Amino acid sequence: MNPLLEAFNTPFETAPFSKIENSHFKPAIEKAIDLARKEIDEIVSNTDAPTFENTIEALDYSGKLLDSVTHIFFNQNSAETSPEIQKIAQEISPLLTDFGNDIGLNEDLFKKVKTVYENKNNLDLTTEQQTLLDRKYKSFVRNGANLNTTQKDELRKIDKELSQCSLNFGENVLAETNKFELLVTDEKELAGLPEGVLEASRTAAKAKNKEGWLFTLAYPSLIPFMTYADNRELREQLYRANATKSCKGDDLDNQDIVLKIVELRFKRANLLGYKNHSHFVLEEQMASKQETVLSFLNDLLAKSKPIALKEHQELTDFAHSLGFEGELQAWDLAYYKEKLKQKLFSLDDEMLKPYFKLENVIDGAFIVASKLYNLQFEEIFNIDKYHKDVKTFKVTDKNTKELVALFYADFFPREGKRNGAWMTSFNNQYIQDGVNHRPHIINVCNFTKPTETKPSLLTFNEVTTLFHEFGHALHGMLANTVYPSLSGTSVYRDFVELPSQVLENWCYEEEALKLFAKHYETNEVIPMDLIEKIKASATFMEASNIVRQLNFGLLDMAWHTTNPELIKNVIQFEIEATANTQITPLVNGVCMSTAFSHIFQGGYSSGYYSYKWAEVLDADAFEYFQENGLFNEEIGAKFKEFILSKGGSEHPMELYKKFRGQEPDSNALLKRAGLLETA
Repeated sequence: MNPLLEAFNTPFETAPFSKIENSHFKPAIEKAIDLARKEIDEIVSNTDAPTFENTIEALDYSGKLLDSVTHIFFNQNSAETSPEIQKIAQEISPLLTDFGNDIGLNEDLFKKVKTVYENKNNLDLTTEQQTLLDRKYKSFVRNGANLNTTQKDELRKIDKELSQCSLNFGENVLAETNKFELLVTDEKELAGLPEGVLEASRTAAKAKNKEGWLFTLAYPSLIPFMTYADNRELREQLYRANATKSCKGDDLDNQDIVLKIVELRFKRANLLGYKNHSHFVLEEQMASKQETVLSFLNDLLAKSKPIALKEHQELTDFAHSLGFEGELQAWDLAYYKEKLKQKLFSLDDEMLKPYFKLENVIDGAFIVASKLYNLQFEEIFNIDKYHKDVKTFKVTDKNTKELVALFYADFFPREGKRNGAWMTSFNNQYIQDGVNHRPHIINVCNFTKPTETKPSLLTFNEVTTLFHEFGHALHGMLANTVYPSLSGTSVYRDFVELPSQVLENWCYEEEALKLFAKHYETNEVIPMDLIEKIKASATFMEASNIVRQLNFGLLDMAWHTTNPELIKNVIQFEIEATANTQITPLVNGVCMSTAFSHIFQGGYSSGYYSYKWAEVLDADAFEYFQENGLFNEEIGAKFKEFILSKGGSEHPMELYKKFRGQEPDSNALLKRAGLLETA
């Protein structure tokens, strides 16, 4: 029997990973597609007049088995992949694309949806039901329901190619990341690196039966090397390896794939009646228009770049004072920023790391969530895991003791896991037949691993990353909508970062830090002077950080607003698209686009701006907490009720106004960044 096709006879109906073999996935997905097709056929063949219940609601509840199997599979392909899993992904991707198109282009199904939609003013629908009806109807229209037969065939072909290209893109980036190794055998070349970094790199070398110190492009290895290594030549070598991922003209090169993806997205948008891919994407976002996004990004650039240039000059002057000659290059920035930060604030990550043992930081995130949202977290050991490093937790309501969610936490890098950090789910929340099905949520990160002598000690950046992803997790855990497609993080892309980014703010506050920032050896609470330094350094080089993010956002928009016929060279196009954000000299041969997984593999195409957009929301929201108390129960309850639990059941601006009592103040972000007076 295929365990993916049986009822999960496990605690909390969790995925039985110990029974699942790779060979189970494709047959399970094929079977789940067949079952989902039958559910669609039942909706279409129903001879009763189309109603909200027998059409819209039935459609949203269909395909639950397929959702379950694909959630499990695609998490494996991201967090614990292998050549075998990647091969299966290549085989099932066209099947899923075909199935999606078969629904979206089903004329008889669309007629029923359209009938209900055109009668919506005569229906007594809740706000959530109205949202679901609007979304379902628009989804059909935006995915080709009004096209003729020839156009529908063309759309199917485009979608299949896009799916394939995206898979190939991600596989190449992962292979490039895993391929590079810098093995150093002379310890003198590692001057400046902290002992913890040296120990981790020795452990990495031993794991591969090598003598010396091994450095890779995994972030816990890359970032400390770029930040602390005195050896400029090795910094440059590591920088170039990271910045030239999949653009070297070899079999892992993504340049042609990038051009193909933007060409296909442009064609798809045109076919559906849109000017370009950005127009298509942004129609269903808070920003709503390409012009709004570009105006937002360029306005922020105009306010931050002059300050960023001053910051860069100060950094250059500081480097010169230490004996550096000439212009700072990209591989010098992190190194000299860290030294300047140490000088200005007497603060560095090595000073902070002893207070941020991973387990303590996890507890800290739990305590903050407990105080704000009345949650209780208990680590449990009776749930199957897909890797031994994964931790599992039961989440309950502190008052009612009812189950809220299950939480999986997967924190360490390995060869089968892509770089970065993300949140996803095995099961989404929804309510059906009076039963509130609770979600199974996952955070996947790549943090510093424990060594033989030290536990996992996080940099402060890793601490904020953990809180960020946990904010997404809370959005999933506290979901409380009727319909699965509106649940949890199923919201506009430029709204989804609000719960994650707002939670980062607690990492800078004394009241929160005292709860979990404790020395891993002595259990001493982080000293007040270090907390004050964390606060003081929070806006260090902030304008430069903003310009860097705007670089990514403007590059994303350029790829998706430009006619691809005008783009002949990926690297040259990137240079021109990001010229206004350039602070340091260009480095020949490097390319961000060929490893820009957010927009070419993930779901952020024409949406990378949303990180900054959501910062306006999160700065304004956190100001509300600051004014009334960091752990104010009433405001925590409002954030839970109107932001975290409602998912996409209402327009996000309406939800935000219900929480805040007003629209967000755009100056909140500039104020927090310390740029308001100068802007």
